[in-house]
This record gives sequence, C-alpha cells and structure tokens, in this order.
Amino acid sequence: MLLSIQEASKWASREFKKEITPSNISYLIQYGRVQKIKKEGKTFILADELKRYYEQSLVKEKIYKQKFEDINWHLSFDWVKEKDRTKHVHRLHPYKGKFIPQLVEYFLDDHIDEFKKRVFFKKGDIVLDPFAGSGTTLVVANELKMDAIGVDISPFNAFISNCKVAKYDILDLEIEIKKITQKLKNFIKKQSYIRFDEELNDILSDFNKKFFPSPDFKRWIREERIDEKEYSKKRIEEFLLKYFDLLKKYGLEIENKEKSGFLKTWYILPIQKEIEFVFEEIKKVKNKNTKKLLALILSRTIRSCRATTHSDLATLKEPVTKPYYCKKHGKICKPLFTIYNWWERYTKDTIKRVSEFDTLRSDTRQICLVGDSRELDILSELERKDKELFEKVKHKKIDGIFTSPPYVGLINYHEQHEYAYELFGFKRQDELEIGPLFKGKGESARREYVEGVAKVLKNIKKYLKEDANIFIVANDKFNLYPIIAQKAGLKIIEEFKRPVLNRVEKDKNPYVESVFWMR
Repeated sequence: MLLSIQEASKWASREFKKEITPSNISYLIQYGRVQKIKKEGKTFILADELKRYYEQSLVKEKIYKQKFEDINWHLSFDWVKEKDRTKHVHRLHPYKGKFIPQLVEYFLDDHIDEFKKRVFFKKGDIVLDPFAGSGTTLVVANELKMDAIGVDISPFNAFISNCKVAKYDILDLEIEIKKITQKLKNFIKKQSYIRFDEELNDILSDFNKKFFPSPDFKRWIREERIDEKEYSKKRIEEFLLKYFDLLKKYGLEIENKEKSGFLKTWYILPIQKEIEFVFEEIKKVKNKNTKKLLALILSRTIRSCRATTHSDLATLKEPVTKPYYCKKHGKICKPLFTIYNWWERYTKDTIKRVSEFDTLRSDTRQICLVGDSRELDILSELERKDKELFEKVKHKKIDGIFTSPPYVGLINYHEQHEYAYELFGFKRQDELEIGPLFKGKGESARREYVEGVAKVLKNIKKYLKEDANIFIVANDKFNLYPIIAQKAGLKIIEEFKRPVLNRVEKDKNPYVESVFWMR
C-alpha cells in the first residue's frame, strides 16, 4: 500500500498508538530508513516498510525491559519530539553531557499524574545545581516559578547558563545583528575565496547528484548493493583532481602554516579572518547582555565551522582542509570557507528562542556562579553577585538539589569548548574538573571521583533545609553512589532507573542512567 507523507503520519499514529508527525516521516525518507517513491510528482512510501521500522522500535523497548527489570520506561520520554527536547533557550549552544528538560521538569514540577505520585518541589522554592553545566536546571526552575543557583568550575559553562536565563532587549539585539551581518556580508564580498567557494559548490553539487543520489545511495549501502568503502574511495580521488585544479585557478592559500593554538589548527584561513572580523564588531556593542548573547552566537557559529568531518564534530580527530567522503550524509562534503550561512542561521534561531522563552519566563531569579562546589562559599559569592537571591538563601535556605555530576572518565568539559576559551580568553580550570576523560576510569580515578562528589555534597549541605530533597542523575555502572552518599552523610531514599534512547554517541547498546533521590 502506497501512502503520502500525510497519510503515512495518520496511519502510523493509529497503528502504533503514538503521535507520528509528517516531519517524522520526512526524516525517515531523508535518511533512507524508508524508500521514497515518486509518482506524478508526489512523494509516497510503502506502508509495509514503515511498519517494519516502527516494529523494530518496539523491539528496542522489549530489549531494555529484559535487560533491566526495574527500569522506569516512562522516564525515557520516548514520546517527546526532538524539537521539544531542545525547546527555546535549551538549544542556544551545543553542550555534551546535558540532560533533557523533561527529566528536570518531572522531578521539579508540582504536578501529580498516574506516573508521579509525589511532589518534591513547589513554586517559590530555591533549587541548587552544583554541577550546572549548560544551565538546564536553571531554565526549568525559571519556567516553574522557582529561584535557582548554579555552580560550575568552567567559566564558559557558566557563561552559557547565564546567557540562557538573562533578559534581553529583543529590538536592540535585532538591530545589532542586522548591523554586524551586513558588515560581514560586505567584508566577504571583497574576498576572492567566495568566488572559489561558489564555483566549488556548483561542481560538487553536480558530482554528488551523479554519483551519490539521495536517498537512494544510503539505501544501496544498507542493502549491500555497493561496497561503500571502495566506491567512495574511487569517487573522492576523482573529485580531488577537480578541487586542486580549482585551488590553482584562484591561487588560494587555505591552511595556516602556523599551527599554534586551537583556532589556527582547526580553522582554515578564510574562516579565521571572518571570526576575527565578527568578534571585533561584537566588542563595539554597548548593551552588555546583547554583547554577551552575540558572543554566544559567534561561539555556536564557529563550532559548526571547524575544519573537521560532519561525523567528528563532537570528538575532533584531525583537521580536514579538503573535500572528503562523508559517511553521515552519504556523499562528498567539503570544509566551510565562510561562517556567513551559519552566523545568519544561528542569529535568526537565537532571536526566535529567546523571544519564545520571554513568553514563558517567570519573575524569579537564576544565576550560575563560577567556582569549585567542593569549597565555594555560596552565600559570600551570592552577596557579591545577586543581593536579592543572597537575602532569600540567607533567610530561608535552599529547598533542594537537582544535578548531574560528570560521569567518570567520559568528557573533558573544558576541552569540548576549547575554541571559545581561546577566542574569548576565559580562564581554563581543567585540573579542577571532577571525573574528566583525561584521568580515565581506573581505580584511582574512581576513588578521586568518589571523594570529589562527596566533598561537594558535604560542602553544600549547610545551605540546605533540613528536609531538602537531593536528586542526582548518574550512570553509576561502577556502583559509586552508595559510597558517595555514605561519605556525604546522606541516605539514598530511592533509585529511579531510566533508559536513555536519544544519545549523541554512536554506541547504540542499551544505556541506562539512575536518578538517585537522597536526603
């Protein structure tokens, strides 16, 4: 049975008793999960193919439940669309290792439903996140009419968090963006690499249409009708001949011979020049909050413009300064030669996101402090940074915690934003990270991790109410949190195990994390 995209959406929603939108179906077509069939200029798919795809999704749930008997499937939030997982300011900037807002909402919100029988927080409470990361807890607390304090050892993490919860003059933001965008456009017009890039795009488009038709090529690979490795190797060799001829025609220098520092290593020369140009323009902006948000947009922009493959954006391997076969997109891709398109896209997206959050935000206070939660005097720091919040904490104390400490040996938090530290001059404090990747996952690293997290909890206990609820999200495969709780003088009341279905990492094995409820 052939179905249009709209018909497929309605049919699948009825068949599997969950909302499956036309955009969900379009995604499956785009990435070759189901075959696109063209008929009279319209797009159709086979109902049987769609049914097979969603039946495999149901198998995933069965596998999880067989492996983890006490799993709470409701906490998977598998029904939540990707756009809602990254709603409004939650996606102002990429950040590895953050939890989804729905998880925070579940425990902070004072609603009662068939899945949640207890209320842990209420409007007017003060929430603390001693491992604030990119500020998800702070943003959710604002929406739920709660004050919130974050603490993070990384100055850039705190910068992201504070940008998310700040209030903006949208008109001023729009004016400054328009001004800088036009100046960038004029700057680019004078550069010869733009004409080179335009010609390269035309040649590349024709080549990909001929040798890597989408979405057919991805389906051919899945059906093993072609050898992806051999085929792509032959085609990229052909295309590079065209590429080097074009470089010679325009007499361009792409690579920076001086490889000192992140920016000179991971950005080709044309991109470096544009980054420097935009940053100098941002420095001229008078409104402080506008200036900070523009800097965050620039950071988001340049992260997308690093000289690497699309598959390696999350974990850089080696600089890529010429076209390459892209396994992610199933075609030949190339490094970027201008930041303009990403800058324009992210400025528009940012205005939309902060404007949306403006309609949802409450008149409460949130701030992320830079400091080591193992020893930071939160009251003293608040007195310097936010007098109003200082008075509240001083007189009524903090009602509870919702946080997710780093996982042992998983991420180097400073390193993931190395480009921003170098460009903006933030002070790096890598050596103070708890459980970083560079320290590994061995016995010594685990002992140090236990001591670090326990020390954080012991330090912040003095700011908490007597009956404060503490929620800690962790993938505790080494069973460290019972020891941590004991060392911190806390008791684990309950452990909620949740499946993590939408992971950035390529590892698709069943993955579960725990939410520890302590007091």
